[in-house]
Parts: sequence; structure tokens; C-alpha cells
Amino acid sequence: MRNIKLLLSYDGTDFSGWQRQPDRRTVQQTLEEAIQRLTGAAAVTNASGRTDAGVHAIGQVVHFYTVSRHAPEVFVKALNATLPHDIRVRNAWDMPQAFHSTLDTKSKRYRYVIDNGRIADPFQTRYSNHVYQPLDVAAMHRAAQALKGRHDFHSFETQWPNRTSSVRTIVDIAVTRRHDTVWVEVEADGFLYNMVRSITGTLLLVGTGRWAETRVQEALVAEDRREAGPTAPPQGLFLLVVRYGHPDEVAPSYS
Repeated sequence: MRNIKLLLSYDGTDFSGWQRQPDRRTVQQTLEEAIQRLTGAAAVTNASGRTDAGVHAIGQVVHFYTVSRHAPEVFVKALNATLPHDIRVRNAWDMPQAFHSTLDTKSKRYRYVIDNGRIADPFQTRYSNHVYQPLDVAAMHRAAQALKGRHDFHSFETQWPNRTSSVRTIVDIAVTRRHDTVWVEVEADGFLYNMVRSITGTLLLVGTGRWAETRVQEALVAEDRREAGPTAPPQGLFLLVVRYGHPDEVAPSYS
């Protein structure tokens, strides 16, 4: 039995998220059906994390077990030949039996994309959240630094019944601008449900001048979802890279 690791990119617009759901188009089911067509056997895939409906991935990591003898490069070529246009396998590797794409994760990095042009760019509609008010990106970045480190992020999660702890460590958070596009990037050892979208919605209150920068830290300390900003819509969110701490690990290009 082999343990195959895949690096995936997908446009989440027309998917109901990663996880299989009855009568819904999901990334997991679509990928597993493609693997079965190639290998002739059912496969169960495990991802580094579940992306929600409308959320995209540039560097999602998946693993599955198979008795297939196909070389990793054959998995890449053959799966891409049968997968729909909105999922691509970017690379494949043989991994040790013990490797687990979810449990072995050291950190993940997400990017939230904001179209800050006066008029929405129709070519970014599927991949960004349009905010027409001019954003003070420097203020957003300064306010975001209060979230760096190990904290209870209960104020920035949507209630989720399987949660056991709201404590996570943000190792990097940055807000930058490229012309009319603003990026909110967050890297952490784990994420709560809707955490990045909640952080982004909160920082947008700072960027539009509705909140003072200090309100972000106050919301964090409150440990109360009602004290933070709204949850930003899903289409601006991308899973950029999943890190496992391997010395030869190469992150996908996402600039």
C-alpha cells in the first residue's frame, strides 16, 4: 500500500466546499471520483483542512492510500486529464506510510483579496471582495499586529460544535496593497471556522475609518464574537500554502 501526497489548486466558486456532502458538488468527491477512474479502486482523500463553499486553494495538500503502481508524475498527468477545469493537480509524491496531510501540518497561510478600486473589476469578481471606500492599509496592518502570537481567538470564529479550543498561534499577519488590490495574509498553526474572514471583516472596519486601531486588540481580549467585525464573504479567500517542516519543502508560487 502506497501513501500518495497531492498538491492541489482549485477555483472554489462552483464547489460547496472541500468535504463530501449529499447532492452537492464538492472538491473531495470530484477528486476521489477521478482517482477511482484512474486506479480502478475507491479512494478516501484527506486534506490539510476543509475549505468552505466559494473559498479557493492554490496550495491545498491531500493524501490517500492506493495499491496503484502509477508513478507520481503519472498521477499528475492522468488526473488532470480527467478532472474538471476548476481543479488541477500541481504535483504528487510518494510519502512514508505515517504521513498525514491534516495531522502533520505545522502551519497554513491564507490570503484574503480585496478589490479596492472605485468600480469593481469584473475580472476579479469571483476571486475578491469589492470594497469601494478607500482603505487605510497602513492602519489595517498596524491594527493586525495585535493578533500576532498565541491567543484565544474566540472573537474571530463562527460557532462550530466540534471545537475544543479557540487558542491558536498566528506566526505572521500582514496587510499590503498592490495598486487597487489589498491583501490580508495570515499564517498560523491552525485556524478556527471563518477565522481569516472574521479577521478581515474586522480589519476592514479599521481601514474604512469606522474603528480606531486599538479596537482590534479590544475585540481579541473580549473573547466574544459580537465584539469583532463581520465575516467577510468567501470569494476573496485563498489557501496559499501548507507547511510540514520538511527541509526540502517547496511552497507553490502564489504571487
